[in-house]
Amino acid sequence: MATRRLGIIMNGVTGRMGTNQHLVRSVLAIRTEGGVRLASGDRVMPDPILIGRNPDKVAALAKQYGVERWSTDLDKALANKEDELFFDAATTQMRPKLLEQAIAAGKHVYCEKPIATTLQEALVACRRAEEAGIKNGVVQDKIFLPGLLKLKMLRDSGFFGRMLSVRGEFGYWVFEGDWQAAQRPSWNYKLDEGGGIILDMLCHWRYVLDNTFAEVKSISCLGTTHIPQRWDEGGRAYKADADDAAYATIQLEGGVIATINSSWCVRPYRDDLVTFQVDGTHGSAIAGLHDCMMQARQATPRPVWNPDQKQTLDLYASWQPVPNFANFDNGFKVQWEMFIRHLVEDAPYKYTLREGAKGLQLVEAAMQSWKDRRWVDIPALSF
Repeated sequence: MATRRLGIIMNGVTGRMGTNQHLVRSVLAIRTEGGVRLASGDRVMPDPILIGRNPDKVAALAKQYGVERWSTDLDKALANKEDELFFDAATTQMRPKLLEQAIAAGKHVYCEKPIATTLQEALVACRRAEEAGIKNGVVQDKIFLPGLLKLKMLRDSGFFGRMLSVRGEFGYWVFEGDWQAAQRPSWNYKLDEGGGIILDMLCHWRYVLDNTFAEVKSISCLGTTHIPQRWDEGGRAYKADADDAAYATIQLEGGVIATINSSWCVRPYRDDLVTFQVDGTHGSAIAGLHDCMMQARQATPRPVWNPDQKQTLDLYASWQPVPNFANFDNGFKVQWEMFIRHLVEDAPYKYTLREGAKGLQLVEAAMQSWKDRRWVDIPALSF
């Protein structure tokens, strides 16, 4: 069996997500395992070159993880015909221009989301990629997490019966930065730098809802800035004018109602930082990133409302865990392997830039709903 090299230009991987999930737990993990195995039995070995604007950071990252190639010259990297794939995990505002450069250079592209800051920019990127005949993909990591895979298995098996509702709760307290350092970068809270939780998170919720439950049809959303002043990485106070919380009601195909709250100003009292509860006529389930609990209608308790007496029923007792039905790997790595197979042997792959554009469609509909204080329909996206 043969092993084929795949040169990958990895841009913007000095950040936390780019380093941990894409470089270390995906590309380098694949290398450690001997490459991606193809249907033929052959393997594909990723050969990354790390690209960044700060030479000290990029050099240190390459040295730390034993990556031989690094550079600050993106143009030179794109001109190298030995590297076929461009990957970007830099800032959202820069992404459309970077994708345009890579496509013009004839590279296949794979990138983080959002793929742009506006739907129009996203559609332009889609059209250019398709007109150039290059393969393209967008990271949609959450649908490959064990908890959501278990929910999808329950849906596909008919466990829920007729699905009624989906309740999503996401968020945690991000410190303001004055007395304790913030866990997120300051640009997240500045509109002119591409910040805002609606842009950041509703791109996720679009692909999660479409792929795990049912297709999105309309939205009513209220955004807000709960904390108007924060402190940046240098301890300087700044105006936080981007939305830091969003409360959305979303209608799905088949009459399913989804409510998703996203907030960086909430102190969670639940099993995970994000949970999804699905209720149906035949059963319910609730999942975090890894675990999933289910309750069939035959096991549903019979509570009685009595405000004068403390609840006597143990409402947790009739729920049972959904067992692991597979050996779940890192979700980012799984999607990297899928895209590499698509690239090399034309294996089926649906998570293209078109899917990324759908995320921006939901973002803009949510912003319009917030502005107009009304429901906004989500039509089929025209390319």
